[in-house]
Amino acid sequence: MSLPDVLSYPEPRYMGEPGLANSRLRRAEHEPEVRYASGGTAHYLATGASTNGQFGLYRWDMAGPPAGPGPHFHRTFTESFYILSGTVRLFDGHRWIDAVPGDFMYVPQGGVHGFRHESGEPASMLILFTPGAPREEYFEALGEIAASGRQPSEQEWADLYRRHDTYPV
Repeated sequence: MSLPDVLSYPEPRYMGEPGLANSRLRRAEHEPEVRYASGGTAHYLATGASTNGQFGLYRWDMAGPPAGPGPHFHRTFTESFYILSGTVRLFDGHRWIDAVPGDFMYVPQGGVHGFRHESGEPASMLILFTPGAPREEYFEALGEIAASGRQPSEQEWADLYRRHDTYPV
């Protein structure tokens, strides 16, 4: 099997020479952006704003009681999960699966999915959104709701989900 002379890459976005020194490093010891009442944290590794809308990458560290979104879908972005440590239950649209370190799940737009931390043991995963949807406000709103102990009305949940392209099934 021979390779084509020219591979199919996207159109160039940078036309300058010789290249830019514009990389960004986020150190491991960086404090998380969100701390949840459950003991879990969210780290904004790369937001849509910091990647010019290309992608958003977040690390979720989970602890404490069972938590996580039930089955839902998104219309405007894909979502991918990569398990770093522990066990996270992933819903693939058909069934719940115990995912372990090294497991990866890709969910295209419209794909029903969910995740749950049920083991009570620490777990960590990466979540990748493409393109880079502005998920930070959604994550922070969930943290504020949990910390306040307040139970939003059905309409308040519906409004929050609608604003953030989240459609429960």
